[in-house]
Amino acid sequence: MAAVLASPPSVASHWSAAWLWGLLQSRPGTLHVTCPTSRRARRPFVTHTADLPSVDRDVRDRIPVTSLPRTILDVAADSWPKTVRRHIERADEAKEFDLRSMHDLLGRTMGHRGWAKVCAALDIYDDGAPFTRSGLERRFLDVVREAGLPEPAMNYFVAGHEVDAYWEAERFAVELDVYETHGSRLAFEDNRVRDDEFLLAGIETTRVTGPRLDREPAAVVDSLRRHLARRAGIK
Repeated sequence: MAAVLASPPSVASHWSAAWLWGLLQSRPGTLHVTCPTSRRARRPFVTHTADLPSVDRDVRDRIPVTSLPRTILDVAADSWPKTVRRHIERADEAKEFDLRSMHDLLGRTMGHRGWAKVCAALDIYDDGAPFTRSGLERRFLDVVREAGLPEPAMNYFVAGHEVDAYWEAERFAVELDVYETHGSRLAFEDNRVRDDEFLLAGIETTRVTGPRLDREPAAVVDSLRRHLARRAGIK
């Protein structure tokens, strides 16, 4: 990163910026830098040429860096659509994401290779989309859709409680667990009371953790498919 600081107005960008903004779980091995004019790169640096306006530049951990919207756009060019959504979700969960700034950038950068992927990823903010509160819920809904399973209602009230995902016809619910939302002793007790009340109401629930959904989505889909088929046969 010292090379970035030594040659303003160059900034850390692309995957280096993504790591600085917390979009990646591990630091990339190669430093990416964006410069206003072309320059010869020395290993292990990768240089990109762009005359960035001030609104597309920021400082993160005292390091000049591309703004968060610009970073999301730049890395989208070489990412799968699902990965682009994940980057936006992580920024949103960290309360760093600003939808207005993202739209402003997209209005100025039509033709950028990452433009279409970012636009598609922003569909989650469409008022007509199923309501979800967390990145984990959106990832779960994506997995369900891609598997061709019936789409559940999200954040649904039933039997006096709210569940993360609910199939009304099958009376089957999924609770999505992460430590931050279910890790307290009080939450632990409340969840057991909920499970008992759902059972008395004839509603079956299962729990899916964020790590499991990321690690083995196919197994989660197979389990859901079998649960739904079994519950459909009970009616």
